[in-house]
Amino acid sequence: MAPIRVFIDGEAGTTGLQIRDRLANRSEFRLLSVDPARRKDPAARAEAMASADVAVLCLPDEAAREAVALAASLPGGGPRLLDASTAHRVAEGWVYGFPELSSDQPAAIAQARRVANPGCYPTGAIALLRPLVDAGLIPPDFPLTINAVSGYSGGGRAMIEAYEKGKAPPFELYALGLEHKHLPEIMRYAGLSRRPIFVPSVGNFRQGMLVSIPLHLDALPGRPKAADLEAVLAAHYRGSTYVSVVAADGLARLEPEALNGTNRLELFVFRNAAHPHAVLVARLDNLGKGASGAAVQNLETMFGLTAAEPVHTAQA
Repeated sequence: MAPIRVFIDGEAGTTGLQIRDRLANRSEFRLLSVDPARRKDPAARAEAMASADVAVLCLPDEAAREAVALAASLPGGGPRLLDASTAHRVAEGWVYGFPELSSDQPAAIAQARRVANPGCYPTGAIALLRPLVDAGLIPPDFPLTINAVSGYSGGGRAMIEAYEKGKAPPFELYALGLEHKHLPEIMRYAGLSRRPIFVPSVGNFRQGMLVSIPLHLDALPGRPKAADLEAVLAAHYRGSTYVSVVAADGLARLEPEALNGTNRLELFVFRNAAHPHAVLVARLDNLGKGASGAAVQNLETMFGLTAAEPVHTAQA
């Protein structure tokens, strides 16, 4: 089989560089590049796209839309597309690139011409909520709050420079206007009909992420136990290569950096037997399963390749 020709449009950014690093030593892929001096030249980019089997878009949203139009203008509609921006995650004609979403999602990705790579926060929130909504344990219109903290590498060049020059605070909440761009994606793919309150934050560490969702179990229909939630999650992700449900017993703290450099995602259900409360938590690398790792997994799924990273068996 000839190597799959991959053009990373925006390869000089954080996500593009990490995708390139993950593919560099894999013989199944052949990376195509544009001369650095011509990276913004539409003609050079069109030439690279025309030679590619798939173009990965690591661009700001508006530039990603322009890249899609550029690809569509090529003979045959251009290469297959994998968009790592926010631009097409809820757009018609695009398949959502979270293979673990449902049993038929890998086949949909494999057949798609256009795949939207998930966002980092949505990956954690959707992974926790979708199985529970599908199972009827959380109603689609249930009032939810989603809290999350990410390393600063997810904030773009200006934020990265501010933190690495010591000019940023140790921790900050942001998007306090309650209009974060990930909300439509979370709602659609978690199966929610009621808009959750989403409170993201950034800490003074480069990468890693925790997404947490507190629940009053006695406010849910049927008053489920925390063990019921955990059982549904475990059944949904049983056999998954990258997603694991980890027993939270005995854990009183959780740090966000444990999965850095991997494409793994860990899910926890914290509880206290004396109270009808639970806290759902997802842990991932915001640059791994939240960005470049997910992109490589999608490329593998799109072209029927075996996952390169071994199955993760997590331990509490």
